[in-house]
Amino acid sequence: MGTPVAEDIGRYGIWSSALRAEDPEGSRERAEAAAELEELGFGALWLGGSASVGHAAPLLDATDRITVATSIQSIWQHAAADTAALLAELEAAHPGRFLLGLGVSHAKLTDRYRRPYTAMKDHLDALDAAGVPAGRRVLAALGPRMLELARDRAAGAIPYLVTPGHTAGAREVLGEGPLLAPEFKVVPEADPARAREVARGYLGRYLELPNYTRSLLRLGFSEDDLAGGGSDRLVDAVFAWGDDSAIRARIKEFLAAGADHVALQVVDGSPQNALPRAGWRRLAALLA
Repeated sequence: MGTPVAEDIGRYGIWSSALRAEDPEGSRERAEAAAELEELGFGALWLGGSASVGHAAPLLDATDRITVATSIQSIWQHAAADTAALLAELEAAHPGRFLLGLGVSHAKLTDRYRRPYTAMKDHLDALDAAGVPAGRRVLAALGPRMLELARDRAAGAIPYLVTPGHTAGAREVLGEGPLLAPEFKVVPEADPARAREVARGYLGRYLELPNYTRSLLRLGFSEDDLAGGGSDRLVDAVFAWGDDSAIRARIKEFLAAGADHVALQVVDGSPQNALPRAGWRRLAALLA
């Protein structure tokens, strides 16, 4: 859609909670992986799993061009003034290369959870007062009200666990200007039974979180689709699997629906903090 942020980050990025891990012994491999992802041509590294601004610095230090973003930093865990101070440090060291992804997280994960839409508005007010530019922040928006907030108070939206149908509706709400960068999960497995087994092993945790289940129900899935780790219909909608051509076609559905950028998460059954570097290389090759 031609927004400045979209032009910065290109068509494809990598979403990973492992890249924001904090174990010191893994720091060298994370740095090497970030540098390789940059060389592979990805435009952004999306740090998942309640990442914070502080997780970005080592990856920015290890790379030259790629954007590093939080996906997401919880508004309940970080004061706006603290965030602004850290952002100023990152901007001085790596101008224009960090993007602040913000979200309301989930009631299950914090005892501070309250009126998420109002809380996000208040947090954005505080960021404004602290000098954080709206053009360098994006929101984890699923429903229409939060998408409107992403349009009006941020550079755009980074929806998680969605379908191309959601992307089409989100683009209608956002209009042509703001960034739309949905996350999409990829299982690098051609066997249907094995691919769905791996997918369900990962999807189950999200089906316990009402923010996601309500979103999926709005998208037309039923309570039956959400049971038992997810129906085949649900799994096949929110994961790509198969051979290279099948995975490529599924990813491009998001672009055709109006996405500027797709944040790709490789799900291969390995431990959460493992770096699926072979899967990332395969993605780079099939998207080249």
